[in-house]
Amino acid sequence: MNRVLSFLFLLAGVNSHAQTYTLQQAIDTALSSNIPVKQSGLLVQTSKVYLNQAMLNRLPYLTADVTHGIYNGRSIDPSSNGYVNQNLNSANYQLNSGFVLFNGGSIQSTVKQNEAAYESSKLTWQQAKDNLVLNVILAYLQVLNNEDLVASAMNQAGVSQKQLERLDVLNKQGAIKPSEFSDLKGQYMNDQLAIVSAKTALEESKLSLAQLMNKQYDKNMKLERIDVSEFLANYTASSQEVYQSALEQFPLVKSVELQTKSFAYGSKAARGALFPTVSIGGGLNTNYSSIAQNAAGKISYDNQLKNNVSTSVGLGISIPIFNRLQQRNRVKLADIQLKNSELEEERTKTLLEQQIDQAYLNMTNAYDRYKVLLEQVAAYDESFKAAEVRYNSGVGTSIDYLTAKDRLDRANINLIIAKYDFVLRKKVLDYYSNPSTLRQ
Repeated sequence: MNRVLSFLFLLAGVNSHAQTYTLQQAIDTALSSNIPVKQSGLLVQTSKVYLNQAMLNRLPYLTADVTHGIYNGRSIDPSSNGYVNQNLNSANYQLNSGFVLFNGGSIQSTVKQNEAAYESSKLTWQQAKDNLVLNVILAYLQVLNNEDLVASAMNQAGVSQKQLERLDVLNKQGAIKPSEFSDLKGQYMNDQLAIVSAKTALEESKLSLAQLMNKQYDKNMKLERIDVSEFLANYTASSQEVYQSALEQFPLVKSVELQTKSFAYGSKAARGALFPTVSIGGGLNTNYSSIAQNAAGKISYDNQLKNNVSTSVGLGISIPIFNRLQQRNRVKLADIQLKNSELEEERTKTLLEQQIDQAYLNMTNAYDRYKVLLEQVAAYDESFKAAEVRYNSGVGTSIDYLTAKDRLDRANINLIIAKYDFVLRKKVLDYYSNPSTLRQ
């Protein structure tokens, strides 16, 4: 098999510069290049910004205001608060700060809402990466599957070619019926068509893998072989065990649970806004006037700033009495969002259980098919060997020989497909039960 694969790659024109990927390299390349995964990562950064802002909203605010003015004609002198009718320049400097003491817990609930949303976005990102990893693994195995099918088709063609060469000699000697030679030649051409079809499927699977890796398709791309025989043992866990494990470890499940938690805090935040808001604030103020003076004459800029300093401290209560029911409708909308999130969580878990049941059924059927085909290949192999001996000795007919060969060829192809199909199905269940195993 390995010699045939080497010959296949030689025929395909593989050169020494062809990129060879291990499974881990293919996964790493896809994770670093896949655009949807990168976009999901940006959503995590966005959620982090919202969380940071929600946490900063708990701090006091601090503002500074600077105002300079030039007045002509009748105006108010800031130094005396009296009317003057002359040109003046003025300046005012203010520093204000405030802090919310109580608003029904709305600020803190908003922080928790954004914390849950941020954690949910990280798990959604992880789910996107896990989905990609699974798809890369499946695509990688599909390439290996098609490589084996190409090798099998070439082996089948090789057997036909040897027999055809033997019959060609006999046909030229008149030792066999011409129809026997033409029958086998037809079979040989059928084997050639099978090689073409298998090679086409191989290149299509390479293209699919390259697209997942966000790489340009290269027909010379090579993959490191994996011994799939170690994955051919029967699956021991039940579908219910897989589902229970998925509820504990599947990122999507944790993500929707955190989304529900986020919306629950969003509802609390909306209700908190129905309560009065108690806040405390203070300010520092000073000003300057170009016409300010005292008995000694015009007051300097620095002295005015020092002399005109004033401070203020205030405690305020804002009571929502009637605002056209806007806030109460916000509460209703928040409750609707929470209910919808709860339904989405329930739907996600139900759909997950259904998908696992289907995947488990597919895996079980694939394993049963694989076991049956193992026995079928062994049986048809014995039949073909016997038919070949009889045909070579002149006892059997070409029809018997070709029938036995066709059965063995089909069984071998079906066995290869069944083997990889079973491995793929197991990988899907591993994805559900413990996604972290795919990341290794």
